[in-house]
Amino acid sequence: MHSELTLKLFWDQLTEQLDAAGLSYGHGAISAESEALWIISTALGYPPEDALDALETPVPLDVQTKAQQWADERIKTRRPLAYILGEAWLMGVPFYSDERSIVPRSFIAELIVDGHLEPWLPPNGKVLDLCTGNGSLAILMAMSCPDVEVNASDLSMQALSLAAKNIDRHNLTDQIEVFQGDLFEALPTSDENSKFDLIICNPPYVNAETMSSLPTEYHAEPEMSLAGGSDGMDLIRKILQNAKDYLRPDGALVLEIGNEAKNFQAAFPEVPINWLEVSAGIDQVLLIQAEDL
Repeated sequence: MHSELTLKLFWDQLTEQLDAAGLSYGHGAISAESEALWIISTALGYPPEDALDALETPVPLDVQTKAQQWADERIKTRRPLAYILGEAWLMGVPFYSDERSIVPRSFIAELIVDGHLEPWLPPNGKVLDLCTGNGSLAILMAMSCPDVEVNASDLSMQALSLAAKNIDRHNLTDQIEVFQGDLFEALPTSDENSKFDLIICNPPYVNAETMSSLPTEYHAEPEMSLAGGSDGMDLIRKILQNAKDYLRPDGALVLEIGNEAKNFQAAFPEVPINWLEVSAGIDQVLLIQAEDL
């Protein structure tokens, strides 16, 4: 390493190393190139997009050393980079990230930030983020719609302790209330006043066959946050069975199902669904009206 390396040259160098190591991506970065930039920008102390404005800037030797150590650890351990750095970015927002929860990467985040879900949210509406994990979707919802009341629930106390840390980081403790328990059992009784306009959920949905062949990076995450049983639909069956009791009559459920569209349609052939287009395509996230549940 030489102190006169520009950010661009150092970025190219780290990208080559990560590329040659045959890592798997998908935990907040889609390629060796984007992970290398994430490593360097973190070592420099600013967001990845800011690094793109400083490509001809020399990278100090101590920063190069720190970035190289992180790259070496990523290659050696195969752990998701977010766990190594202790932070993940979703829609440009930083979140604390560690093994207590999966790395935040839901496509529902795009729909929240782009305003696509607002037609289902009246003024002073109420939203539930089911299976909240580290709280990222609940936080993005609260940021995007400051007048909305957000509840967030999860079975894992460990995940919720991380969510609480993130909620506090973004000064949203007054807007987001957290509940622990198994799906809807976590919530207070569902009288008319406590029902939701919108339930968003990125549940465990990976089918057993896919689980058995996931790259090493995914096995660093809590299995309970990924595994959805033989067809991936175990938890989704419970959610669809009970969601109507917790939704207002004109409310809706937004569900991420990843690459499980065929299994979803085989399990619920009668349920009318609306596919919501995201960057990964038109069969990853769906919406079901309360009246159709």
